[in-house]
Amino acid sequence: MIRSVSGEIGRWRLIAWLLTGVVLVPVGVILSAWITPEWAAWRHLLDTVLPTLIRNTGILIVGVIAWVWLLGVGLAWLTALCDFPGRRFFDWALILPLAMPAYVLAFTWLGLLDYGGPLQLGLARRFGANGYWFPDIRSPGMVVFFFALSLYPYVYMLARAAFAGQGRRMLEAARILGRTPWGAFWHAALPMARPAIAAGCALAAMEALADFGAVSVFGFQTFTTAIYKAWYGMFNLPAATQLASLLLLFVLAALTVERRMRGRARYFASDGHAPTARERIVLTGMAGWLATGVATLVFGLAFAVPMTQLAIWALGRIGQDLDARYWSLLGHTLLLGGGAALLASLAALILGLIRKRHPEDRPIRLAVRLASSGYALPGSVLAVGVMLALIAIGKALGTTGGTNGALGAGVGALLLAYLARFLAVAMGPVESGLERIRPAILEAAQGLGSDLWEQIRRIHLPLLRPGLLTAILLVLIEVMKEMPATLMLRPFGWDTLAVRIHEMTAEGEWERAALPAVTLVLIGVWPVILLVRKTARR
Repeated sequence: MIRSVSGEIGRWRLIAWLLTGVVLVPVGVILSAWITPEWAAWRHLLDTVLPTLIRNTGILIVGVIAWVWLLGVGLAWLTALCDFPGRRFFDWALILPLAMPAYVLAFTWLGLLDYGGPLQLGLARRFGANGYWFPDIRSPGMVVFFFALSLYPYVYMLARAAFAGQGRRMLEAARILGRTPWGAFWHAALPMARPAIAAGCALAAMEALADFGAVSVFGFQTFTTAIYKAWYGMFNLPAATQLASLLLLFVLAALTVERRMRGRARYFASDGHAPTARERIVLTGMAGWLATGVATLVFGLAFAVPMTQLAIWALGRIGQDLDARYWSLLGHTLLLGGGAALLASLAALILGLIRKRHPEDRPIRLAVRLASSGYALPGSVLAVGVMLALIAIGKALGTTGGTNGALGAGVGALLLAYLARFLAVAMGPVESGLERIRPAILEAAQGLGSDLWEQIRRIHLPLLRPGLLTAILLVLIEVMKEMPATLMLRPFGWDTLAVRIHEMTAEGEWERAALPAVTLVLIGVWPVILLVRKTARR
């Protein structure tokens, strides 16, 4: 009996670690570049682009964290614990920028504000070409600001939930102890929400590190653009590997800093309910309208204005762009997204069931945790890692002609990269659904003679249907928006909506990029609406 249980755990461990290998193998291949470094490639990088890449990456990360902290925490505080004109609308509307990819927001504002855009053309007609001043839209500060407009909802959602859970009684206790309203916020509410805020800032930083589309639109050199140029422009796989390894180190360092900042602390407190209308701090007069103005400005800049401009561009060209090519792009996007969503959801279901069946087994818990870490890896890093792994396997089996043969790996390599990056996205809804299945139900089924597969078919799958559908939807949306991995690994002729946006924006054709961009935003709105409804019910 003991041998039987031990053998069963061993089989489950093997399956869990095989699935985890989808994440670990690309990372291991990339990190292996440090075992036998190519010093010639390193010297070339150091003499040419490396200092610029490190500086720009540092500016981007520090600036994005500062801006998303300011916008996310400030707006979360206003909507969670204050009452002002329009609060009920902004409470959910400020989450909508999550549906707009950063590269879509970037090219829309660039098209509006750049030298040849309608705003500057109007100023030139009014004041003359040299009669007005306008900030450089491609400066590092503007790049960071537009990134923050796209990424602040990560901090906003988590901080808003933390502040709402605290309620007003904690603040009143701080006031009784002699704190001013600002002091109560700074010394009581903010420290208790620190884990949520740190997690939101870490997510925003990871997205900024992984981005390729927005930085390429602004011509802002980062590691992702350099990896793409080394791979796609110079066909220099060793240089792309070295750059990917450095970017991976940036990601690992950021994750380490975030975990150290949070430590094991748990600061959440709850009154048992979100604050009611009576319990909120009522902002009247100038304070109330100032809060409304700030929320309106952020919502307008992050969603309303760019979405309106995209709709105008798309409607202006719908006759020319709504053609067979568009439907082909949409079909490829849905096929890749659907395939990756099914794979990721199946892998998440298997890992979730293994963890549910053996919750105390440390190797299994470690495997599940590592499998869930792939979302922090940039798509460009995974693309290089997956391709190098396939090259090594092909050479070992003697089935490839080297790099050129491996570059045709196509859909399989792309699905592996998607699975590694978005498995964590599917794990959340699946594990949440598994937690709702009471152990007593499974024990009763086992007592009636039901084996594992019958329990999965008759208990797990019916009860997990909402969670699995949510996982499939979330992964589908994430894959549809993914740009760097798709650009680097897609087979010839398999362009997607994201690839089309990149091609058009690279040529400055903002209007022709509008229809695929509107399609991505409208599809991406659905999971955001589901998220808003779920949050409202809670």
